[in-house]
Amino acid sequence: MPEFHMQKSEREIKDPAVIEDILICGRYATIALCRHDQPYLVTLSYGYDPGPKALYFHTAHKGLKMEYIKANPLACATVIEDRGYLAGKCAHAYRSVVCLGTIRLIDSLEAKKFGMGVLLKHLEKDPEVVRKRSLAADRDYGRAAVLRLDIQEATGKAGQ
Repeated sequence: MPEFHMQKSEREIKDPAVIEDILICGRYATIALCRHDQPYLVTLSYGYDPGPKALYFHTAHKGLKMEYIKANPLACATVIEDRGYLAGKCAHAYRSVVCLGTIRLIDSLEAKKFGMGVLLKHLEKDPEVVRKRSLAADRDYGRAAVLRLDIQEATGKAGQ
């Protein structure tokens, strides 16, 4: 991945624990994909697995994002912690993380179960309620595709 310097270095978050905290607390990521020199952005809810530093997403089996991923697995994702607009200052308080990596479709049933488990644990107060209602049987995992973004580089930034 190409390396760039942050324009306003005083806003850079260098502490990996803070970057991790933003990923743990976030609920959605905007993912940038590219195919044939055409960019595409999509925002999805996610689950974060800190061990391998991976984001998991669930989505439809078919669609534009799947076509882009098949053509080019390189991806960039942004997670933003919105701390609110600062009235009278024409400024916004925020923390954000930009992740560069590769995104892929999860194929095996066991990997899909794991990925959906990460997603549900990240997003739901009681993941078992959703699992019992929507993912009780193995065949239920075939209804949605599960994607995994392996983070190769993450940078953080904070404003105000």
